[in-house]
Amino acid sequence: MDMMTTIANLLADTIKAVWPDAEGLPVADELRGLLAVPPDPALGDYAFPCFRLAKPLRSAPPKIAEALCAAWKNEGTASVQPVNGYMNFFLNRANFAAGIMAELQEKKDRFGSGEEGKGKTVCLDYSSINIAKRFHIGHLSTTMIGNSLKRIFDFLGYETVGINHLGDWGTQFGKMVCAYKKWGKKEDVEERGIDAMTELYVRFHKEAETNPALEDEGRAWFKKIEDNDPEAMEIFRWFKEVTLKDAARVYDILGVSFDSYAGESFYNDKMEPVVQELRDKGLLTESQGAQVVDLSEDNMPPCLILKSDGATIYATRDLAAAIYRQNTYHFDKCLYVVAYQQDLHFRQVFRVLEKMGYPWAKDCVHVSFGMVSFEGEALSTRKGNMVLLEDLLSQAVTKARDIIEEKSPNLENKDEVARQVGIGAVVYTDLSNNRIKDIDFRWDRALNFDGESGPYVQYTHARCCSVLRKAPDFSGVTPDWNALTDDEAQALLRLISRFPDVIREAAAKYEPSMITRAVTDIAQAYNKYYYEHRILDGEPAQAAARVALTGAAKTVIKTGLFLIGIEAPERM
Repeated sequence: MDMMTTIANLLADTIKAVWPDAEGLPVADELRGLLAVPPDPALGDYAFPCFRLAKPLRSAPPKIAEALCAAWKNEGTASVQPVNGYMNFFLNRANFAAGIMAELQEKKDRFGSGEEGKGKTVCLDYSSINIAKRFHIGHLSTTMIGNSLKRIFDFLGYETVGINHLGDWGTQFGKMVCAYKKWGKKEDVEERGIDAMTELYVRFHKEAETNPALEDEGRAWFKKIEDNDPEAMEIFRWFKEVTLKDAARVYDILGVSFDSYAGESFYNDKMEPVVQELRDKGLLTESQGAQVVDLSEDNMPPCLILKSDGATIYATRDLAAAIYRQNTYHFDKCLYVVAYQQDLHFRQVFRVLEKMGYPWAKDCVHVSFGMVSFEGEALSTRKGNMVLLEDLLSQAVTKARDIIEEKSPNLENKDEVARQVGIGAVVYTDLSNNRIKDIDFRWDRALNFDGESGPYVQYTHARCCSVLRKAPDFSGVTPDWNALTDDEAQALLRLISRFPDVIREAAAKYEPSMITRAVTDIAQAYNKYYYEHRILDGEPAQAAARVALTGAAKTVIKTGLFLIGIEAPERM
C-alpha cells in the first residue's frame, strides 16, 4: 500500500473517531485525492485541506485541523501540525524509507503497475501512415505518443489494441497504378521501395500537366481498384506490402508495434450500412447536392457524409471504423492520437455517433498534439524541407556515437549504446513537453548529456548500474533505514513513492510527458544524492540501505523509460 493511501486510511479513522455521528464525510478514497504535496518541504510531506470538512461538520477549517492533529495517534507513520486550515503531515523518515523499499523489493520492475484495467479494453489509433509515402518527422508524435499510451495502459492491466489506420484509399492510388503500368519496373520498386513509387507519382503529375488525359486514366484505374479488378488489386496490394515492409524497418528501430493494420480500404464494405442507418434514423439532410448531418445545435458546421457525386469521405469511414471497433473489441475507450488540426473533424464524428444513439460515443477521445519544427524552421512537404524520420534517427545514432567516442572511448558495445542513446534522444524530445505544445527539435538540446534529455536520464540509469556492480553482496545484511533519513535520500524517496500516481495521472490525462518529467526528476534527485553521499562507505547496514536506494532508483528509471518507449543502457 502506498504512503498516500496509508495516510488517507488513518485520516479517515481519525475523522470518524473525533466526529462519530457526523454525516456526509468523505471516505478514504476521496481523502486520498484531496491530499496534496506542499510547495515548500518545510510545510511537510503531505497536506490535507480541511475546507472539505467545513460544511458537513459546520466548523471552521482551522478548528477542524487543530482537532484532527490533537486526536492523531499515528506518530510512527507521520507527525502532524495544523497550519491555516491545513493538516500537514511530516513522515517518519526511517519508517517511510522502510515502507517504500519493502514495496519495491516485493514488486521489483512491476512497481507502479496495477490491475484497475482488468477486464477493460482500450483501442488506440496512432501512427496511421499513408501507403506509398515515406515516414517524416511529422509522424513522430502520433507514433510515439500512441506507443507510450499503449504501454501505460498495458502496465495498468488494460487489454490494449494498437491500430495503424492506414491511409490506403483514394484516387491517388489509381494514378500510382497507372504510372507503374506506363513507366514502372518491378525490380526497381522491389529494390528501392517507396522512393521508386514516389518518383512514379511525381512523374505522373508532371506528365499530366501537358497530357490532361492522364488524369482520366488515373481515375479509371482507381475505378478498377474499387471494382476489385484482379490486375489493379494485385498491384495495389503489392504497393501496400512494399510500404509496410519499409515502415516495419522504422517501427523496429523505434520499438513500436501494432495489433491491427485495418486502414481506410478495410471499411469499403462497411460504409453503406452506416449511411443507411443515418437515413433510417432521419439524420441525413441534403445540402448543395451532398448528404450531411446537421450539427448547428452544437455550434458546429454540418458533418459531410456523402459528396454530391455520392462518394464517401473521411467522416463516413471514421463512423464505420468506430462502430466496427466497438462491435469487435467492445472498447471502454477508443483513443485517436491525431494532430490538433483534426479537432473539429473528431468533434463532428463523435457527435454524429451520439445522435445515432450509441452511448459509447462518449468513450471516443481525440488525443491531440502540436506541430514539430526542426532547428527553428517550420516544415512542410510543399517547401520541400520535410525531414524524413529514418534520416533523423540515423543522424541521431551517428551523433550519439561521436559523443560516446569522445566521452567513453573504452566503452564496449559502442554501436549498440549509440543506437539506444540516439533513438532515446529523439523520443525523449518528442515526449518531454505537454503533448499539445509545439516542439522545436534541436540537436544541442536532444543530445545534451548534462541537461533535461534522454541521454541524461539514460546516463543516470547506467550510473546506478555501475554502483550496483561495484557493491559487495549485502544479501545477509539487514539495511539500516536510518541511513536514508537525510534530505537528499528523502527527496528521492518521495519522488519514487509518487511514481505510481504519476503513471495513473498520465493515463487519465493521456499525457506521456508526465512520466518523462517524473523520470527526469528522479534522475536529478539521484544524481544529487550520489554527489552528496559516499554510497559504498561506512557500516555494512548503512551501505546496504544506500545500495538498496540506488537499486530502487535504477528500477523506477528503467520502468519510466520503458513506458515512454526508451531503452535503458547499463553501461555508457
